[in-house]
Amino acid sequence: MSLMAKLLGTARTVRELPAAPAPGTVLAEAERLRVRLGERTVLDGADLTVRAGQVLALVGPNGAGKSTLLAALAADTPAAEGTVRVAGRPAGEWSAAELALRRAVLPQAATLSFPFPVEDVVRMGRAPWAGTEREDEDEEAVRAAMAATEVTEFAGRPFSALSGGERARVALARVLAQRAPLLLLDEPTAALDLRHQELVLRICRERAAAGDAVVVVLHDLQLAAAYADRAAVLHGGRIAAEGPPAEVFTAGLIGEVYRQPVEVLPHPAGGTPLVVPVRHR
Repeated sequence: MSLMAKLLGTARTVRELPAAPAPGTVLAEAERLRVRLGERTVLDGADLTVRAGQVLALVGPNGAGKSTLLAALAADTPAAEGTVRVAGRPAGEWSAAELALRRAVLPQAATLSFPFPVEDVVRMGRAPWAGTEREDEDEEAVRAAMAATEVTEFAGRPFSALSGGERARVALARVLAQRAPLLLLDEPTAALDLRHQELVLRICRERAAAGDAVVVVLHDLQLAAAYADRAAVLHGGRIAAEGPPAEVFTAGLIGEVYRQPVEVLPHPAGGTPLVVPVRHR
């Protein structure tokens, strides 16, 4: 029995574990989703489908509803109207333990009240598997996640002693160690330098190539264009457009949604769209 299972006082349990999804399998979907936060309607009639084997970027201006949509897909924020399904079942029908086996969530802010060592923070991602037949994967999952995010060298350091970018990578390692087939990442590159922004998006692509579904909130349209299979552009609580970035990122749509004139040019190496603000001197 793993250390996590001993701490929880858990023996091996019989639980329905998620199978590896076939490419294109719908792992999450929202239909006519309406979410209110206080008196404000943040999402109003959003429809979205998340498929295995794809990276889906949620983009749009501040306040458009990106993080709220991600939280609703994670079943962390309730819907006022509409339906959210995870792995083919209404999200509310899963127990918290069953849901944690099927989706992993990276919030915007990574905070802890106690100075846990980095390796212990990453190991927290294995908690959903305690007592199951897959708890034996704990050590390998933690090692692989830390190596992928380049945090192995400070495994013994307190999480509270890390820089903002280092904390962000450790938080991502925890999510990767969870090994859920659906990854929901809220602005994972916000605190990162250029190298580690690229690293995180490469990890997203690798997880999609391995069969997972990845939904990532991004502000950088160049990263979305370079790494996402599909992009959903949110505007005023609705999805203004959804599809491959090369089709969705047009000067007209981006200019209207962001209220900023832009030019959209093909990248000279790969042809992916480059969104360039129009600047008047």
